[in-house]
Amino acid sequence: MLREMREKLGREIQELTYELKVTLPKAIGVALEMGDLRENSEYKAALERQQFVQARLGHLSQRLSQMSLMPTSGAAKDRAGLGSMITVVDTETQEEDVYTLVLAELMDVDAGHISLASPLGQALRDRKVGEEVELRLPHTTRHLRITKLEIPEENEG
Repeated sequence: MLREMREKLGREIQELTYELKVTLPKAIGVALEMGDLRENSEYKAALERQQFVQARLGHLSQRLSQMSLMPTSGAAKDRAGLGSMITVVDTETQEEDVYTLVLAELMDVDAGHISLASPLGQALRDRKVGEEVELRLPHTTRHLRITKLEIPEENEG
């Protein structure tokens, strides 16, 4: 999971670096050739994009640095953590759901990928099969029981 995330961030950093060093300077150059910069929307848009790309690169680099400090092995084999696939049953409705705990950048609710930082991710983190968790939502409270837990091999120590 961490390797996949590092690769994804690395690809985005490469793409944004190329845009910052090649694409945007060309766009700014073309806009400069158009003349009066006070009313040149292309120039303003290129500068705004340049600022956004610089900020995004800073954020991605910081995130990649933080990820290098995360352990890639040694996680508990019986507790939910990064990359764990967790099957839960709502104790009231008996509805079953399957979630995978991921980093925020990989979150995809439709695929069942939830961030460790989300309320549900925090409620499920470090839990074992058979444990019940209480998930407080704005308009209700759900009680979930963990019925199955799959730990990714890279997390097994």
